[in-house]
Amino acid sequence: MNHIELRHLRYFIVVADELHFGRAAERLHISQPPLSQQIQALETHLGATLFYRNNRTVRLTQAGQAFLLEARQILQRVGEASAQAARIHRGESGNLTLGLTSSAPFLRRVSRTLHRFRLSYPDVNIRIEQLNSKQQIEPLLEGKLDLGIMRNGGLPDELEHHLVLSEPLIAVVHSDHPLNALKEGELTFQHLADQPFVFFSKDVGTSLYDDILGQLKAQGITPYITQEVGEPLTIIGLVAAGLGVSILPASYLRIQVEGVRYLRFGHRQGTTELWLVNHARRPVTAATRAFMELLLREE
Repeated sequence: MNHIELRHLRYFIVVADELHFGRAAERLHISQPPLSQQIQALETHLGATLFYRNNRTVRLTQAGQAFLLEARQILQRVGEASAQAARIHRGESGNLTLGLTSSAPFLRRVSRTLHRFRLSYPDVNIRIEQLNSKQQIEPLLEGKLDLGIMRNGGLPDELEHHLVLSEPLIAVVHSDHPLNALKEGELTFQHLADQPFVFFSKDVGTSLYDDILGQLKAQGITPYITQEVGEPLTIIGLVAAGLGVSILPASYLRIQVEGVRYLRFGHRQGTTELWLVNHARRPVTAATRAFMELLLREE
């Protein structure tokens, strides 16, 4: 059986279809004697006679009829496997596992990319894991994530990042807060210096914790954190309850909650970056490359 080749199966099927070695040879674009030799070699390998032959007729034996069914299925599976491999090579099929920080889906650039990728590559299986930026690092190193969409922060040497966008920071305040009286562009970090602050818990490990507190510290501000939570939506909810103010990326403007207002800081007061991260030393699949290119050229 180790000596049977796919061409043997193709030759056999054509002879079985034609039940005539001459016509089969013409279809296969070979001469009749080599075709007869190949069928004899196949029968020898199988240890079974596949055709009854005489000077006037050719017909399948019972073994030949059974083998014909299997031979057709084998060639069909080979064809399907070949087509699947080619589609994966072109990025038209396969798997893509993405890590997304909680704010990423609220960014139009990310949501549009996901939508366009699904339309362009409907047969790629996309699996999304919602993880904060620091939680994505280990799965990226281990190969459990193909790509990570995260906030700027420290990365190990094995990972490389690509800037997706830079977005402003915004203040999150109660709708009755006196800061609402400020004119557009007047708000600064200093206005929040003495306010009760609702923010991420340090134990959550989000990159926004380090990023935003680092920017406040650069201006000599240590916020008075009175409430520590794990999720940005909880931060917004506690601000709505009047328990303090906060700072978040502008992508959260898309979340409208009763009792909350979002205020923009003055020019160049604060920004945060969104990164696309992949393993620098691991080959990138075609589907992964297609998604990367689509996200990085999206506007």
